[in-house]
Amino acid sequence: MKVDARGLACPMPVLKTKEAIEAHPEEVVEVWVDNPAAKENVMRFLQSRNWTATSEEKEGMFVVKGMPSGKEIKKTPPSEDQAEENQRILVIIPTDKMGHGDDELGKALMKNFIATLKEMGDDLWRIVLLNGGVKLAIEGSEHLEELRYLEKQGVDIFVCGTCLNFFGLLEKKAIGVTTNMLDIVTSMQLATKVICL
Repeated sequence: MKVDARGLACPMPVLKTKEAIEAHPEEVVEVWVDNPAAKENVMRFLQSRNWTATSEEKEGMFVVKGMPSGKEIKKTPPSEDQAEENQRILVIIPTDKMGHGDDELGKALMKNFIATLKEMGDDLWRIVLLNGGVKLAIEGSEHLEELRYLEKQGVDIFVCGTCLNFFGLLEKKAIGVTTNMLDIVTSMQLATKVICL
């Protein structure tokens, strides 16, 4: 079964893929996309559903092939008791500076903020970087050491693929998982608390 997702903005390639595999759960799916971020998002989505996913480049496009390899792994929100014991805090960072006013001050405040996030301990669950915030996760960023530390502690770091593409930074991403709007919305739904800068 072929899914033509060329020219579609995030998260449509993933949503079209989801629709296709739900309608035809036993069939091999072939998803055509026209950019690397969409390719990564579709592959990761298929793998999250326990499908085998491969990709190849054809005629300047990317073709992701998915094959069912087991049952879907469903994520469920934590119960209220679990949430009280260990929260799932989602931090959304849409900029590389903190606050408005002086840019240098904003950059210094962001550095301090990222370095202090570890104080949330096990409650810090996921960080989503979008818009200008994706610049925190690229090669040469002064925030990589702190972000790598958090990742080693089990914090998920999601980096918006559409935003990386927009800024021409997809190849320079140095940390985190390239993500899409469906993942971001799902993260907001699963989190016990959402903090947006």
